[in-house]
Amino acid sequence: MLKLGQKVVIIADQFEQNLPIGEYGYIIAYDRNADNVFDYVLRIPKTGRNYYVPASDIELEEVLFQLEADRIERELLIDYALATHNEALFRRIMNGEEAENEEGDSGKEVQSREEFIRQVNLKAWI
Repeated sequence: MLKLGQKVVIIADQFEQNLPIGEYGYIIAYDRNADNVFDYVLRIPKTGRNYYVPASDIELEEVLFQLEADRIERELLIDYALATHNEALFRRIMNGEEAENEEGDSGKEVQSREEFIRQVNLKAWI
């Protein structure tokens, strides 16, 4: 649940109330009435009006900034990978970060029996 006075941005208009999508506003009240679908009352300074909105129609400004920064970072990494012909970086970005962890586990070299015994003896000596 968002706090009173938090700055939010309207990202959708689920119930077609002619909300100013993309505009910021402040949460001025909670709507605790169980008989309706609205969760918050927003004050939009640009329009000078209050709106009843469901939680799905708004998002914190900080969250939107972080999502935009992540998107830009991903695009720049893709451009860098293409410019430097770094196929491994490109595939990791396109397949997601999970692919990096899976490749890291499967990329370990299998030790021979003799090498393993030598390392155990070395550690036992220390």
